[in-house]
Amino acid sequence: MLDAGLYFGYALVGIAIISAFFMPLIQILKSPSNLVKSGISIGVLAVVFLISYFLSGSEISPSGKLMGITEGASKLIGAGLIMFYITFVFAIVGIVFSEINKTLK
Repeated sequence: MLDAGLYFGYALVGIAIISAFFMPLIQILKSPSNLVKSGISIGVLAVVFLISYFLSGSEISPSGKLMGITEGASKLIGAGLIMFYITFVFAIVGIVFSEINKTLK
């Protein structure tokens, strides 16, 4: 009985992965204007990542060396953290701006 449940779970995960891949494609074909908006969003995120990558350092702490972290991995980790900070600040500013705008209307 346990094997059947596991195989059923694997099948459901497979269906979810396939749906997660194909459903956005179907929606894009229905409305190509959303594709442009998605492309702009992905481009903005790519630019933010590049900025954060160039701002990040590649220094490694002694404990990081023991864990086998390389300079490249350290730079990517730093870029991810800086990108998180940048998007977090933009999200907070957007929320505050939206609330102030809604209050003034």
